[in-house]
Amino acid sequence: MPERPQALFAMTAANLPHVFPSEVLERLREAVDIDPDLVAEDFTDPRVKEALARTEILVTGWGCPRIDATVLDAAPGLRAILHSAGSVKGFATPEIWRRGIEVTSAADANALPVAEYTLAMILLAGKDLFVARERLRAARAHPGWGIVPGIGNHGRRVGVIGASRIGRRVLELLRPFDLRPALTDPYVTEAQAARLGVPLLELDELLRGSQIVTVHAPQTPETHHLIGRRELSLMPDGAVLVNTARGGLVDHDALVAELRTGRLSAVLDVTDPEPLPADSPLYDLPNAFVTPHLAGSQGNELARLGTAVAEEAERLATGAGPAYPVELAALEFGA
Repeated sequence: MPERPQALFAMTAANLPHVFPSEVLERLREAVDIDPDLVAEDFTDPRVKEALARTEILVTGWGCPRIDATVLDAAPGLRAILHSAGSVKGFATPEIWRRGIEVTSAADANALPVAEYTLAMILLAGKDLFVARERLRAARAHPGWGIVPGIGNHGRRVGVIGASRIGRRVLELLRPFDLRPALTDPYVTEAQAARLGVPLLELDELLRGSQIVTVHAPQTPETHHLIGRRELSLMPDGAVLVNTARGGLVDHDALVAELRTGRLSAVLDVTDPEPLPADSPLYDLPNAFVTPHLAGSQGNELARLGTAVAEEAERLATGAGPAYPVELAALEFGA
């Protein structure tokens, strides 16, 4: 059996047993020689510096310290960084790619629970569940049986902003339902949208025609406050805005003003700032449903991230190329 490459964990140590439970850790250790009792939370730690000198693969995760030229100089044999979470932007520097080090990410694995959360919110919002619950809590009495016009998921237009990995997964999950998804993304062609099975619309057209709008664009200077006062005004009465991407994509002052009119509703798993200040009106508005950034991997879903890294380690061990490489250019888009 060939000698396994030396590897080192670099993340918040408390997260390791959740991302790499025993069965996943065992699978990873079949591919690489890694010590779960040595976790780099600080690259200046003497034990960590000693391990870096012989490390070929870094297994990173949430809480990984910044990997700059100094760290890379201490790890002359480093050839791959396998990230057990989504974006590497928080710790990765361009020097990594300049030195020809392979970088991979479990972002695709993390996209699934976000897309599942989004699907659930779309279906529940289509039934007016969030506002109806607030009405029931306020009245403490059943409103009575009868037809409620304007709600339901039959033929409802769902506008997807951004064909990111999560946006594309949302489109996949929407297929079995009797909904009408549409997409807006300036980097997607008509032919690409056709392969995704959805019409490609300009942002304004999508906002005007969608009863539910879900945001999956990257956070860049160009997309800051992508949804502002003007864009919100285009949405039809009774429409719902869902944001599981980044809080800064939505102008919260404009959103609060619109929500106060009662014309729209919002489901927000991300906010700006995050967390919200205690006096934010979004906590109290009956048509705002706010969750604490939990759409991504939680609980037993974390093991999916570790499994993705174990699979990449197995590919490296056999000389195969990575399944989920991260290119330097992708950092601009938050990858």
